[in-house]
Amino acid sequence: MTRQYLYTAGILLGIVVVSIVPVIGQEVPRISSGKPDLQGVWDFRTITPMERPEDQAEEFLSDEEAANLDQAAIERETNLATRPARRTAIDPTGNVDRGVDGAPGSYNNFWFDRGTTVISTKRTSLVIDPANGRIPTLTAEAKKKRDDLAEVRKNTGPHEPTPGGWVEDLGSNGLQVRCIVGFNSGPPMTPGGYNNNFQMFQTPDEVVIYNEMNHNPRVIPLDGRPYTGLRQWNGESRGRWEGDTLVIETKNFLRETSFMRGGASKDLEITERFTRETTDILIYEVTVTDPTTWMTPWTYQVPMQINPDPIFEYACHEGNYSMAVLLAGALEQ
Repeated sequence: MTRQYLYTAGILLGIVVVSIVPVIGQEVPRISSGKPDLQGVWDFRTITPMERPEDQAEEFLSDEEAANLDQAAIERETNLATRPARRTAIDPTGNVDRGVDGAPGSYNNFWFDRGTTVISTKRTSLVIDPANGRIPTLTAEAKKKRDDLAEVRKNTGPHEPTPGGWVEDLGSNGLQVRCIVGFNSGPPMTPGGYNNNFQMFQTPDEVVIYNEMNHNPRVIPLDGRPYTGLRQWNGESRGRWEGDTLVIETKNFLRETSFMRGGASKDLEITERFTRETTDILIYEVTVTDPTTWMTPWTYQVPMQINPDPIFEYACHEGNYSMAVLLAGALEQ
């Protein structure tokens, strides 16, 4: 990655960062308008799963359970980093992203940054609604679509085209392979394998969310302007303040995106809520509504941590090695 500080992006985007003024009696910093200051780099990596494991009955982990999970994650990362070098073997399904002993296949473990801790609330899932911590049931239409796709993609790796497909079909992760959208940048944002950071810029009239993954900025007006109806990869976002919480509503997606590995539809609508709980923690809460995909709306929450480091440029180019190399490799098989 090119080590270019993202602070220059603020200039390129024409964003003037509003100076922070101290407000007596407040736990969090505020900008000159009196609204909470949400600016900075925020880290959302965690080992807490999106859904509560089926064998986990409790909503929250005990301190001991959380500590054990954290330690197990640290030991796993240490073992993968210090074990003797070996040539990666593709797993039996042909998936180049999975190696032996839990190691990544396509990259070595140095490039991954999944985190080694559960979220600060110690919830057993990121999903907070429904109360069981599970994503709601798929609609019949969505289930059939997924089953049909799984059948035609049997024994096909996640970054490989479905046999007979090409432009519109590069698999469940095709949008990431083509560098159109990042796998965790959303919207909405979800913890992933690496690049779990975003930077917030803020003025009284707009905010900018700049995701590390695929260097994607969302410029979000706060002035109450109506939606245009123009469908985009990242949808169309409008923001407002509800007390000390920044609320951003997004709709008009072009088609399915990276969210839930392409599991949502163009009918997806999301409501993101950003609440700065302390100087170090930003609560990110998302309500997902997609009647084409899920029977009911659902909500997940990620406590994000302030990151003192800058965001570095994320360099993505199609297929990582170019289409020419991909085609050449396919011809050799």
